Parts: sequence; structure tokens; C-alpha cells
Amino acid sequence: MAMKYCPSYFKYSPRSTREVSVGGVGIGGDHPIRVQSMLTSDTRDVGACVQEALALVEVGCEIVRVTAQTRKIAQNLQGIVEGIRAAGSEVPIVADIHFKPDAAMEAAKWVQKVRVNPGNYADKKKFQVLEYSDEEYQEELERIDEAFSPLVKRCQENGVAMRIGTNHGSLSDRIMNRYGDTPLGMVESALEFARIARSHDYHELIFSMKASNPKVMIEAYRLLAARLQEEGADWNYPLHLGVTEAGDGEDGRIKSAIGIGSLLADGIGDTIRVSLTEDSVYEIPVAQALVKWIGAEGARFDLDGVPFDEDQLSYDPFVFNRRPSKQTNVDAYALGGEQAVRIVSSVKVFDEVKGRLESLGEFQPEIVVENAGTAIRMLDPTDAAAVEQINALSEEVLVAVADETALPVVAAYRLLASVLEVRHPILLKDIFSDEEQADSDADLLVGSARIGSLLCDGIGDAVWVRGEKEAEASLRLAYNILQSAGTRIFKTDYVACPSCGRTLFDLQTTTQRIRETTGHLKGVRIAVMGCIVNGPGEMADADFGYVGGAPGKINLYVGKEAVKFNIAEAEAVDQLVGLIREHGKWVDAPVMASEK
Repeated sequence: MAMKYCPSYFKYSPRSTREVSVGGVGIGGDHPIRVQSMLTSDTRDVGACVQEALALVEVGCEIVRVTAQTRKIAQNLQGIVEGIRAAGSEVPIVADIHFKPDAAMEAAKWVQKVRVNPGNYADKKKFQVLEYSDEEYQEELERIDEAFSPLVKRCQENGVAMRIGTNHGSLSDRIMNRYGDTPLGMVESALEFARIARSHDYHELIFSMKASNPKVMIEAYRLLAARLQEEGADWNYPLHLGVTEAGDGEDGRIKSAIGIGSLLADGIGDTIRVSLTEDSVYEIPVAQALVKWIGAEGARFDLDGVPFDEDQLSYDPFVFNRRPSKQTNVDAYALGGEQAVRIVSSVKVFDEVKGRLESLGEFQPEIVVENAGTAIRMLDPTDAAAVEQINALSEEVLVAVADETALPVVAAYRLLASVLEVRHPILLKDIFSDEEQADSDADLLVGSARIGSLLCDGIGDAVWVRGEKEAEASLRLAYNILQSAGTRIFKTDYVACPSCGRTLFDLQTTTQRIRETTGHLKGVRIAVMGCIVNGPGEMADADFGYVGGAPGKINLYVGKEAVKFNIAEAEAVDQLVGLIREHGKWVDAPVMASEK
């Protein structure tokens, strides 16, 4: 029987987990989805950390994480926790640990949860190409057991929970050798550490599988959930969701909504953190909106009396492949097959923007629904007779779910893809009725979660955003969803981590400078990283990387390879431009006709 990662692909059913207590805040079990964030302040500045933590609590943050790079820095956690408690807050504090086991041992004296990254914790990570025999692999595991077990025992003694948090960008040599830079490697990396914890009868565990690419992140969490189920009923640990290095502004919110929203719709996720390259308080409303959305979405799942095969999924949920529809033409645009995913709008939207198309730049309207005639069909996938009628057509048509369909968007389109002949391309809509419209921020997140998750399932040959009330906003959101899902790249793509106490330069200001300088480089991917913790791996898909190497000093990367070191921050953006030129990917910014 094939692996299954959730109870139902078509009906919202939260994954059943055990409860893990983090300083009195329950995660998993019957508890609501918890919202958390991470301090951007330097851990050595106790006062700043206390004030930032209290500001987060004020806006609804339920768990606060703070980095602890070394044992000496981890000692400051005592003062931070005491300062927060003195101010009257009982918010749980989590120590973020990467390379230093002694820092973790110190942190576990003071905090309510410790996060460890298996790829960085006392492990080899030199990107060497090695061949491990079974004996050598076992020796590596024994070495990790020796390094990790003292922390497990201390957490157990102190009543401290633990997050085993794998990052796509920081897999060990051992894992890379055996599993590659893959979702499977991410999962196995976490399970190695979990087995050590369980060998000491320690179960206060939470898992995460973070990546900057939503497709990788979604596949890794699904695979983790399936593997935990295979391991046995008592492996039902809660999951922490997040898209790492999501970025800032609309792009960061859209990418986070795609990754987190997709998994929430699957019933996966017990606590979430939205990682934005902005002040941490701005992460909380986004996370809260996603939690609110899935609560409302889950209440709308009603498949009673609908005939469908629960296992009749049209795609492999563990491996991304685009649904192989046939190419056809709609309103003079080719779509389906290998063609780009097209943007669809109404004639009302087109009429509103047609007089200023040049000013829209890349956000151009393409197919107009009213001009397409019978080339676009609306279909209720629960109506077997209507489905049979479409499947009997000799010519391919673009098919969308009809507004009157009673199912939520994601479930409806998954069902459509499973009952519609694969030759017919599919048009994705973010809402089924005008009554679903809310405020613009909610529209952006809901549209991204719904359309983006389906694109990451490989479903969709065209998208139609209707939830945004403004014409230009609807076009911009449609294109940005395609970009963030990695479906259609039309502008520079950025991988930008959120600030934290490890950051070695002003990440927000620098990211904006780089955007202003390079934002016209269509299809170029640039990583902006505050430090090297998640560095080369998260930059694996990037063409170029801008990484903090030391205070005030920047290292520049091409792919995973560092090529320039210790550049003064004042010169680093110019040198990045020079590096892009050197590799033949620089073009001058276009001049608008109005500027000539």
C-alpha cells in the first residue's frame, strides 16, 4: 500500500498527535495551532531581547525563540528569561542552536525548549564527496549519539522540550552522501536524532522540515508525516511549520502562505512561524491570518454523499510533477502541456488596466474569460454526469471548478484533477464566490495558500485571481503566486533570511538595496543571508549569494561556492553586481517610455 501522509486528501482532518508541553503551552493533541516568532535582537543585549519579546507577546505571539551561538552567549538566556518573567509574562522561550553542543547544554538550564539542527549539531558539513560503507555510517551515528545524548538527558531532567529542526540548506555530509540534497535526506536526518532521543525514553519532541523552496518544504513535511506513521503509533509527534528565508513584503507573505497553507489544508501542522525579513512583530498577524483561514476552511469541508475514491489522487504527493495536460489555445494564448501557466482575468479587470499596460511592467493581463467562449468550461467535479460530458469532448478545453461547487477550493480542484481526463488543462481560481472576499491582506494570503498549494501539487495550467478587489492588485498577485511557487519566473527571485541575533549586517536595509539594484534581472536568483548557518545549502538553487562572513564583512557566492571573501559591506553590493556581470547575467535596467 502506498504511503499516506494525511487521513484524507479531500476532507480536512487534522493529523492526530501527542501533546508536547513547552513551558506550560501545549503543542499538538487537542490544542489550537500555536503562533511563534524569533527575536532579531542580539542575544548579548539582554534589555533589547526582553523588550522585543514583550512586544511580540503584546501582538499575540505564544512562543518566542532566541539564538544562542556559543556557550557564553547562551548564558545571557538566564537574564532574558528572568527579565521577561519580571515583566509579568510567562511566554515560553526557545533557544536556537546550530553548531555548538556546549551552547545547547547551557541553554537547557534556562529555557523551555531547545531547537537543534541535525545537520549542524556536532556533525560534519564540508560538502565533501565521500563514500560511506555501512560500518563507517554506523560509526558516524555512534559519534552523533555520544555528542547528542547529554543534551537529551539534560532536557529530560529539566522538563525542557526539543525541536529537531532540519533545514534543507544544512544537511550533513553523511546524509548528503546516502540520500542527496532531497526531502528524504531531510527526513532521515531528523529521524536519526529522534531515535537517539527515544533510546533514552525522551519524547518531548517536535519536528520541522524547513526549506526556502515551498515545493521542497511541502514534500519534506508530507514525507515526514508518512514516515512517522510508518514508524508506529507512538511516533505521533507534533510538527512545526515554516518556510525559511521567505523574504519580505508581498513576496515573503505569498511564499509563506503557499508552503504553510498547503500543509495546513492537509491537516498537518501544530505550531507555525512565518519568517519575514522584517521586524518580528510583523510576522504574527500573517501567522494568525493563516490559522484563522484554515479554521474557516476546515469547517467548509463537506463530502457527505459525494462519490469519490480517497486513494484516486492524480499526482504523487511526494514528488513534484506537473499534471501532463495537452496543449491547447484559449483567447489566442497557448497553454497546457509544456506551455507557461497563463494569467486569466475578467473583461472588467482588462478594461480597467488597458489604458496603462506599459506602467504594469511584467504584470500583463493575458486571457480574458469573456473572450474565450466555450474554450473555458466551468464544472462541478461532484457532478458525475457533467464530468462525463466534458470528458466526452473531442477537443481539449480549459476547465475550472464552478462557483456553485460546495467544496473548498483545494479539495474541489484535487477532486477535479482526479476525475477529469488528464488531457484537459485546468484553470485555478482563488475563490468560488464574491461573498468570500475579505480585506486585501487576507485575500493575498488566502489566494496564495489555495492557488499556490495546487500549483505545488502540479495542478494548474492557468490562474484567475478574483479575491483582490483592485484590478492591478489581482494581476500582481497572480504573477507573484506563480513566481513564489517556482511555476513561472518573471522577475528576480530572492532568498532572504529573517534577521536574528546571528545576523552580521543590517539585513532589511541591505536586502532593499540589493532589490533596488538587481530587481530588473528577470530569472536571476539571489540569496541574501545574514550568516552562514543555513548558507550554501539554502543557496543551492540561487545563482548568487550575499552572505555575512564576519561583522561588517561579506562573502559572495556563485551557487554553493564562495568566490569572494571579507568584502567591506560598503563595497559588497557593487561587487555583487560585478560578479553578476562577470557571469554574463547582468543587463541594464530598461528605461520606461515616460522616462525618456
